Amino acid sequence: MDKPTLGVIVGNRGFFPSHLCDTGRQTILKVFEEEGINAVALSPEDTPFGSIESLSDAQKCADLFKQHRDSISGILVTLPNFGDERAIANALRWAGLDVPVLIQAFPDDPTDMSTANRRDSFCGKMSACNNLRQYGIKYSLTSLHTVDPESDSFRADLRQFVSTCRTVRGLKQARMGLIGARPAAFNTVRFSEKLLERAGISVETIDLSEVIGWANRLSAGDARLAAKLDEVNAYLPQRNVPASAVEKIARLALVIDDWMIDHNLQASAIQCWTAIEEFYGVTPCTVMSLMSNKLMPSACETDIAGTVAMYALTLASGTPSAIVDWNNNFGDDPDKCVIFHCSNLPKDVFVTQTIAPDEIPVMDYHEIMSTSVPKELTYGNIQGRIKPGPFTYLRVSTDDYSGKIVGYVGEGRITSDSLRTFGGYGVVEVPRLQELLHHVCENGLEHHVSIGLGQTAGAVREALGKYMGWDIYYHR
Repeated sequence: MDKPTLGVIVGNRGFFPSHLCDTGRQTILKVFEEEGINAVALSPEDTPFGSIESLSDAQKCADLFKQHRDSISGILVTLPNFGDERAIANALRWAGLDVPVLIQAFPDDPTDMSTANRRDSFCGKMSACNNLRQYGIKYSLTSLHTVDPESDSFRADLRQFVSTCRTVRGLKQARMGLIGARPAAFNTVRFSEKLLERAGISVETIDLSEVIGWANRLSAGDARLAAKLDEVNAYLPQRNVPASAVEKIARLALVIDDWMIDHNLQASAIQCWTAIEEFYGVTPCTVMSLMSNKLMPSACETDIAGTVAMYALTLASGTPSAIVDWNNNFGDDPDKCVIFHCSNLPKDVFVTQTIAPDEIPVMDYHEIMSTSVPKELTYGNIQGRIKPGPFTYLRVSTDDYSGKIVGYVGEGRITSDSLRTFGGYGVVEVPRLQELLHHVCENGLEHHVSIGLGQTAGAVREALGKYMGWDIYYHR
């Protein structure tokens, strides 16, 4: 992921100690540097202490932000003293960037409440938020009402805010590739292109026959094909996969790579069965796994809405995401279940060390698909166990009846509970899982859910709910 860039507004109000704006600005810029964040901020040569208070200060700040429109993904408003709420609101309105905004206020020292050093930022933050609400400007808050920028609490808030900014920025200009038609048996993955387009997400389509035709047309002596073949062979161990099948996978991967580059696509969904197996001779699971592992998420069964959720999780975390089914109960534990796909999961979500050799990810044939088509046509499937640890789940869906994009997000834990099965799988524990499952069923949401390792639900909820305007249920 690229180094993030945030605009910085330093609020000031003249009858409060202005020298606090000088030290406060320096502290914020120091924290940004330590956190690997680029800052776009007025300098002390532009305005007193690089802060804003007057109309002219606000205009200078807005003009500066407009000059960096293409790089700024969010704005931090910092209040070293009470701050002038009108200047802050005007600067944001006049800049017109429409990016997430985080409000932070410095804490007072209760041992020094003199007129020379008293901040009153505690109070000023409420006034700033009141005005932003009046102006219709969306904003985020720190966990603590006032917080030291050098504290662990603020650094955690800042990292989450950066994740939110990255998610919003990525989704508002996302382009998804839809490869093939929806499998006839999967009404569940229907979606509205129009609702996604209104949210800034475009969908580019291509017929599966074109992809297969281009793959078959590649010359056996093509140097790029040889390089892609080496990449596929080095990706994961193979369990008796014929060399001819590996070459078909490489051909398919190269063609899809080229198509996505040519059309500036960041993610995809593929018609993964059964036409491609019957008429081309492999499953596309490895191709999808490779792309997802490179942070270009790819969902099976043409689940574009699932791809959107995968991409949101990848943007928020900077790590690969996967799509799975809420698939099985796990004994009689109401807060545990099995997540599974057959599978196209990226290799980085799998365990790398285990006492059970069959849990290590491998490329193999597709056990489910081989019940419908000959086994020799189903090589390319990825099998293995998902690594234990915290995870975030997200489902996005287009609700044509309400004209909204809806979904849910939350966090849980992938456990080490013993389980022997095939495909890509794991046992998960989610607090109040039965309530979540009721929410899914009551609202007619899909059985597919996107997952990412780590905890990013807060950032994702803020991005999709507050800034994208989607109706997202946060299962806490």
